Amino acid sequence: MGINEKPAQLKPNDYASDQEVRWCPGCGDYAILNAVKRTLADHQADKANTVFVSGIGCSSRLPYYMSTYGFHTIHGRAPAFATGIKITNPELDVWVITGDGDSLSIGGNHFIHLFRRNLNCQILLFNNEIYGLTKGQASPASRTGTISPSTPKGSLESPLSACELALSSGATFVARGVDTAIKQLVPTLSKAKEHSGTALVEIFQNCIVYNDNVFNSFTEKSAAIERQIHLENGKPMLFGEDNTKGLSLSADHSKLEVIDLKINKKEESKILIHDESNKIIAYLLSQMNQSTMPIALGVLYSTEKPTLDSYYTHRIEEHKNKISNIMEKGQTWTI
Repeated sequence: MGINEKPAQLKPNDYASDQEVRWCPGCGDYAILNAVKRTLADHQADKANTVFVSGIGCSSRLPYYMSTYGFHTIHGRAPAFATGIKITNPELDVWVITGDGDSLSIGGNHFIHLFRRNLNCQILLFNNEIYGLTKGQASPASRTGTISPSTPKGSLESPLSACELALSSGATFVARGVDTAIKQLVPTLSKAKEHSGTALVEIFQNCIVYNDNVFNSFTEKSAAIERQIHLENGKPMLFGEDNTKGLSLSADHSKLEVIDLKINKKEESKILIHDESNKIIAYLLSQMNQSTMPIALGVLYSTEKPTLDSYYTHRIEEHKNKISNIMEKGQTWTI
């Protein structure tokens, strides 16, 4: 390269490893992998400074397919490994790759404490509402009534919401996306990368073998426009054909309701303006009933507070100075 030549721009495929991608044909993980590579290319991320850490599950194969550093660790413990990596070398860009079974069941304890501590990293939670790798058992995210090898007569349990759990645990960034909606998913991943703190992106991912079409009610092309609301900070919460529907607070402020502007044009002033810093609205957005309300996609919540790794960095520097002061007391000789 000549002295005046600019370094070549990295393309998405430059972040791909030489490993054969081995997921079931049609799996939503392929689309998420492509979105991750596009996000890194958009940021011209340094491959030598990027680390992907995963636990166990179909999603957790992703580190093999990235030409960055990576750790395929043990079930549910990716946050613990990520914490050690980030504290040891705060300059690294750390991504945690997990699934609804890996993070919400055996890894639930590590999951919530990552938010409490606010480690500066990104968590991509592939949610297919099933245990795919171990042949289709119900997961903590499975809906009531889900029929599976572990619940042959239908699950009797209520599903766990990753976003609600993260918000309750002190998360500073919570977002949602859909595996195949790359146009919306890449900007969301980009915002997560730019965020200082633990950034969760829950990605609805279709398991074509064990839970096919579970998200069809809001992902089908014919339904998406009426069943998805794409959040933009500072913009009205509008959706539907020609943005003729919007979200407003109920009279008792306990839930969100849909206003049809075709019918109630005079109530346009009640449409909420999305404020990413409003945690109460973020809770309500995460709790909307998918059968009667649209699914909220994009950044639900974002705020800033000190990160765990920055705290450790400051403490290390502080102790270095103390040790230096002790060493320099009295007479010293440099040999």
